Amino acid sequence: MSARLLKLQTTDRVRSITATLEEEIVLGWLMPRERLVEEDLAERLEVKRHVVREALAELERVGLVERVPNRGAVVRLLDPGDVRQIYSVRVALETLAAEQIPLPAPAGLVSRLEDIQDTHSAAVANSDARAAFRANMTFHETLFGACGNGHLVELIQAMAQKVHGVRSITAGSDQHLALARDEHRAIIAAIAAGDRARLVSLCRDHLSPSRDAYIAAVERRSGGRPSRA
Repeated sequence: MSARLLKLQTTDRVRSITATLEEEIVLGWLMPRERLVEEDLAERLEVKRHVVREALAELERVGLVERVPNRGAVVRLLDPGDVRQIYSVRVALETLAAEQIPLPAPAGLVSRLEDIQDTHSAAVANSDARAAFRANMTFHETLFGACGNGHLVELIQAMAQKVHGVRSITAGSDQHLALARDEHRAIIAAIAAGDRARLVSLCRDHLSPSRDAYIAAVERRSGGRPSRA
């Protein structure tokens, strides 16, 4: 096997393991402050330790993992103050994108969103949190991609990834999954109706449940001590 092909295969493995661990953090299968032991992860995921090491480095780069002295890599526990600040940026970016989606909707946008939402709804009905997570990502990528501003979309995705761990409280909750499903349907209806104000309002409100649930959970765990503003 050539060195180039070996490098490509390693890159693909790192990308795959990174995505798997990201999903497990989002879904709450790996909890905040949980240790991420390279040897254990390599054995469970059936890859070499260096692949896990590179995946953890990538997750550290995007803010999902941190290095703690004498403990090694752990799932990052986001401070509620940081969560509030990042979400305020997300609100600004995502409502801006909603304001720039052409209305009447571009040909095929509504049908594409409906197809994606059918997949998401099926995952919700089956309590399949992993499939729901993937469909949710695709829904929002398609929704905000319709704004036509690639730079704005890139910023939205970067900010969302910073707080993926916030969703660990709600991603496996049937109640929150059903709420997300219903809100997605309302977003599609607003686009189909050409209702700009309704679309912007829905996109803003859609961010609140995961943010609020995470902050409440962390503050309960810390005994109600105030977080950084």
